[in-house]
Amino acid sequence: MAQNPPDRPQRSLRVCAVTATGEASRLAEARVRSSPQMAGELQAVVVPLVARILGAELVATPGWLIRPGRVESGSSWETICRIYYDLTGLTLPETMPPRETRRVDAVLDTGDGAPRILEVDEKQHFNPYRALSLRHYPPGTRVAFPVESWIEQSEKKTRLEGGRFGIPKPPLFPAEWGRHQQRAFRDALTDLLPLEHGFAPTLRVGKFELLPWIYTDEAEARMRALLDVRL
Repeated sequence: MAQNPPDRPQRSLRVCAVTATGEASRLAEARVRSSPQMAGELQAVVVPLVARILGAELVATPGWLIRPGRVESGSSWETICRIYYDLTGLTLPETMPPRETRRVDAVLDTGDGAPRILEVDEKQHFNPYRALSLRHYPPGTRVAFPVESWIEQSEKKTRLEGGRFGIPKPPLFPAEWGRHQQRAFRDALTDLLPLEHGFAPTLRVGKFELLPWIYTDEAEARMRALLDVRL
């Protein structure tokens, strides 16, 4: 059963190793609620739409984000260590374990020399762990989404999803709710590290701002308007 996340231990000094309407809306909302593969389904709609609007080519996840450690983190290392400690109460190793390999939803290359990561955030990306990681971002951190809105959405959730959404994910996240912690940590890496490597600020779009119009004829116009504000 889903429960509230546990309280975090006291911080140690050592945290580092050396909208559509009417029937169309109702149908779209019903589709979202009933789909067991919603994460993949929404991503499959959003990614090609954004790429087409921006005239971008989809390229592979950069090597520095697949298993980032101290070297890949650059000047963000201390921030990343503190996020990890406050999520888990553990010390972050300087080299990421092999099991922590990951990919992002999309990398958009418009040919201007600064690729941009696109992430489509489903409901599991919003919870107290994510609010914690977002609050650690240094002032002035450049991202292409409204951080305060993401924190607000994250703090609305009072109960975490259970099952596969919250299972332990050793070795870095071995405790209960480990998958939620891992997701919040990886999201922080995706926001902070691109600026260390010449990428444009990370673009996030959330399920809460896409539904129900993303499944209607208004999708392209509404997405263009959202991108005009965000980029």
